[in-house]
Amino acid sequence: MTDVVDRATRSRMMAGIRGSNTKPELLLRKGLHALGFRYRLHAKELPGRPDLVFPKHEAAVFVHGCFWHRHPGCRLTTTPGTRPDFWKEKFRSNVDRDQRNLGALREAGWRTAVVWECALRGDQVPGTVQTVSAWLVGDTPDLDVGA
Repeated sequence: MTDVVDRATRSRMMAGIRGSNTKPELLLRKGLHALGFRYRLHAKELPGRPDLVFPKHEAAVFVHGCFWHRHPGCRLTTTPGTRPDFWKEKFRSNVDRDQRNLGALREAGWRTAVVWECALRGDQVPGTVQTVSAWLVGDTPDLDVGA
């Protein structure tokens, strides 16, 4: 299957995809901040540069895009029809890297959470913020929030 846009347009579109300060991340940050939580952003010294770090709670939160990080069973986890071998390897390496980073954080004593993009859409945002909030003040080691 050929691409529906030319090479230059596709390149421009892909370059516009951000790795931090995404809309789902901003929604979660705003909701948690309104509840009184304070955090550090994109801590470079931690494995994987978690999106939100709560030192007081020894917790690190990643906000993952369903497409790039391959949320299992999610309708947003599609695969492009062009260059399937490239995409298969790209997605596999993303998932492997995510697992390594989560493991390294756990070994260092951090609690970890993954909040998927689909859990931060529309009317699901307040429920997701409440789930993460409850996890932060609780003692559960890991959290995975997806719709």
